[in-house]
Amino acid sequence: MIVGGCDAGSAAGKAVVMKDGEITSYAIIPYTAKRDVTARAVMDEALKKAGLASIEDLDYIVGTGYGRLKVPFANENVSEVVCHARGAHWLRSSVRTVLDIGGQDCKVISLNDRGKVMEFVMNDKCAAGTGRFFEAMARTLDCGLEGLSLLSLQAKTPATISSQCSVFAESEVITLVNEGVNPADIAAGLHKSVAGKLNTMVRKLGLVEDIVLTGGCAKNEGLVKALEEKLGVEIKKLTQDPQIVGALGAALIARQKLSDGSQAASKVRQGSS
Repeated sequence: MIVGGCDAGSAAGKAVVMKDGEITSYAIIPYTAKRDVTARAVMDEALKKAGLASIEDLDYIVGTGYGRLKVPFANENVSEVVCHARGAHWLRSSVRTVLDIGGQDCKVISLNDRGKVMEFVMNDKCAAGTGRFFEAMARTLDCGLEGLSLLSLQAKTPATISSQCSVFAESEVITLVNEGVNPADIAAGLHKSVAGKLNTMVRKLGLVEDIVLTGGCAKNEGLVKALEEKLGVEIKKLTQDPQIVGALGAALIARQKLSDGSQAASKVRQGSS
């Protein structure tokens, strides 16, 4: 049984190929103007890494993510909330809270002990606290995304960033730069500001450990540190790249759908014999 999951996100395309319940390969590529092109390209890359010739080699494919309706080769599409929950729980069964920080939105998802979504809250009206926000701040500080994270870890006196709006926050950063504030302190202040916003979302839903981060921003160690300080708990690590969790969850659902279909077919055969 070979299945695939394709996460057509707002900032990147991610794909996972699974064979017999194990991850065979995965791929991540930057978003292009056409989501169907991004989805096809990232799936082809994952197939290549798995040693497969084409999409036809997959028994079932589930699409997910912001552009999931633009994954033309998927057998069906599933909400990214469900997929992130499924993927995170498969990687770490003790997870009860998933904080997914994507390119243009962030979600807090509450799970039960079987990985089922109990409830969630989502911020998709403002770029603050998302990948787009960090990209804009990194450009303003001329340090790149990785540099922004590294800078924040070197801070001694984090600056105060009062605005929750990415546009006004950028204006604050420019003012602080012109005032000669240490860039490391500015970076740390940005991460503290985002952590405060995310903390409000988590508290609204209710923090239940274990908590993990998924999405590309989960790789930002400066954000992880700021969140741990604000939440007062340790954020657990996942055993796979946190950016592929949605695609992984989609592949797991594809496997379940295929298995359920095979079982249903088997019951029909048994009933007719």
